[in-house]
Amino acid sequence: MSPSSPLLGPAEIRALAARLGVRPTKTLGQNFVHDGGTVRKIVRQAGVEAGERVVEVGPGLGSLTLGLLETGADVVAVEIDPVLAAELPATVAAHQPDAVGRFAVVTADALQVRELPGEPPSALVANLPYNVAVPVLLTFLERFPALRRSLVMVQAEVADRLAAPPGSRTYGIPSVKAAWYASARRTATIGRTVFWPEPNVDSALVELVRRDPPPTTASRAQVFTVVDAAFAQRRKMLRSALAGLAGSSAAAQSALEAAGVDPQARGERLDVADFARVAEALVAAGVALDGGPRS
Repeated sequence: MSPSSPLLGPAEIRALAARLGVRPTKTLGQNFVHDGGTVRKIVRQAGVEAGERVVEVGPGLGSLTLGLLETGADVVAVEIDPVLAAELPATVAAHQPDAVGRFAVVTADALQVRELPGEPPSALVANLPYNVAVPVLLTFLERFPALRRSLVMVQAEVADRLAAPPGSRTYGIPSVKAAWYASARRTATIGRTVFWPEPNVDSALVELVRRDPPPTTASRAQVFTVVDAAFAQRRKMLRSALAGLAGSSAAAQSALEAAGVDPQARGERLDVADFARVAEALVAAGVALDGGPRS
C-alpha cells in the first residue's frame, strides 16, 4: 500500500514498527489493527462527523487515527509511548496531508491526563489497551463531561462486563460504574486476525451514550465505595458485604432497609440507582464513605 493511501496497510504497519524498533508489548497491551475495513467499520459505528472533536486513547502506529481523520473530524490522540507519539504527526502528514491541522498528539499516560488541547472532545473512539481498558474508560468519562458518546474496542469479556444488566452472570463493578455515566451496549465482535500481533482473545466494540447519573445526594465517590464493597465478596449477602463499611451487619441491614433494598440480596441484583440509594442511606446514618476507592 503506497504512502498516498489514506490508511495504513498490514505490510506498512510491520515496516513502520520495524523502522521505529517497536515490538508490541503485553505490558502496554499493544495490538495494532492492520485491516482497513475494520478501521472504517469502527469509525462508521462511532458516527464520527466532519468538524467533530474526537479523542483517541492508545493510537499506536495510527491505524484508527487515520480512519478518524478521513471523516474530516479533529482528532487529539493520547499515547503513552514516546516513540509512537513522536511518529504519529509524520504518519498523518504522509497519508493525509490535508488533515495535519486537525490532528494533535499528547504524550502521556491516559490515566494521568486531566486536560486536552483545543475544544473539549464530544466523542471517545479508541482501541483501548486490554490491561487498562476499564480504568481508562471510566477516568475519561469522569474527567471529560463533554464526551457525549464513546465507542471503544476492548477484550470481548470486558465488553460483556461493561454492557451487562443487573442479575446477569457478567454483571459487576465495571457494569455499575459505567452505568453511572452512560448506557452501554455491545455492538460487534472483532476477530483476532485483524490485529498484529494476533491476540489470544476476541475483541468487541462497546458503545456508551452519556446520560445523567441517578438523582441522589450521595457523591459519585461515595456510591462507588459502596459498589466496590458490595462486589468485594460477591457471594455474600449485602448486609454482610457492607458490614465493614457500616460498622456492623445490623447497621448495614438498617441502611439497606432504609434504601428499600433487600438486605439478603447480593450486589449483582442492584442497579446503579439502587446503589446510590444505599450510599445515601449510609451517609444519612453517619457512615463516612469518602475514603473509599475511586474510578
